[in-house]
Amino acid sequence: MSGPVRPVVNRDNAYFFEGTANRELRIQKCNQCGVLRHPPGPACPDCGAFDRGYVVSAGEGTVFSYLVHHAPQVPGKELPLVIALLDLDEGVRMVAEMTGPVEIGDRAVVGWNVIDDDLTLPIWTKVDR
Repeated sequence: MSGPVRPVVNRDNAYFFEGTANRELRIQKCNQCGVLRHPPGPACPDCGAFDRGYVVSAGEGTVFSYLVHHAPQVPGKELPLVIALLDLDEGVRMVAEMTGPVEIGDRAVVGWNVIDDDLTLPIWTKVDR
């Protein structure tokens, strides 16, 4: 099996992957009105400004929903694979790969999956209460 499917890095999301390389979970922020958004995009959905920045997330959130992927095989991944929709504490939602079993409402914390020298991806783990 080959390595994982690599994300397409472009000018709208390069800051995100530069952050993951430094073990930072970055969320796009409009420098005009302050709105946070994920996934990133070229213009603010609220005010339309193209002045973008980012904030560094605390890397914690709550499982809003999830699915367990059993098939088909995903390159570079071991099945079953847990994919969750997380409500980050900063107020945005993020699609996230998680380790282990989860339930809706579980708290999660980000960790880092170092693929190689050029790619590090966030991977989330349930926080035991």
